[in-house]
Amino acid sequence: MHGTPRLTPELLLRAYAEGLFPMAERRDDPDLFWVSPEKRGVIPLNRFHVPRRLARTVRSDRFEVRLDSAFAVVMTACGGTRPETWINAEILRLYGALHASGYAHSVECWRDGKLAGGLYGVSLGGAFFGESMFSRERDASKVALVHLAAQLIRGGFVLLDTQFLTGHLAQFGAVEISRAAYLARLNEALNRPGYWPAPSGSSTDFSVSDASGETGLTGLTGPMATVSPGARALQLITQAS
Repeated sequence: MHGTPRLTPELLLRAYAEGLFPMAERRDDPDLFWVSPEKRGVIPLNRFHVPRRLARTVRSDRFEVRLDSAFAVVMTACGGTRPETWINAEILRLYGALHASGYAHSVECWRDGKLAGGLYGVSLGGAFFGESMFSRERDASKVALVHLAAQLIRGGFVLLDTQFLTGHLAQFGAVEISRAAYLARLNEALNRPGYWPAPSGSSTDFSVSDASGETGLTGLTGPMATVSPGARALQLITQAS
């Protein structure tokens, strides 16, 4: 994008809809470049796998899980935990603007009032594009990913894009598909609505526990309404399989 007009959030969303995403060479490089991998990483939500030990951690509710309560902090932490990162100032600006307009979201794990880990990404229609994650405590980002999957399942999303396949993501069921197959899935997802709960001002309303006036996982009633957040997330994932 060197020498081109400054990228806008609107153009960024159009790029996502065409299967592209931006990266920087390094933190201090002001320029971005477009990426469209020949092999794309995705996690099929109907085959999301939670390793047994991690399931125990999720069920224990060791972390308080919130949505969108500290988006900018999560983004900064994702870039700040690596010596070299593709998250530069332009990425921070663009995704901050997407968050302000309701298209970019964070899932955060808190413990004792401190941010222990989390992730962020972009939602568009029934697609969620995972961008980056970080951990300051063991399993924090993994717990955030499990809660993300549960939120996406409950919200009617059909595509969880991880960009690339890594060994870390493979344990959750991530696979590689061709660019053509990805674009077909993306087109289907963009034509389906996905629900992400709107922030309501209270930290408990961001969590995956019941909120006053709305619920973090959108309208759960009956037996599931009394289940703990971690157990509820695992139930949603199991029911989708």
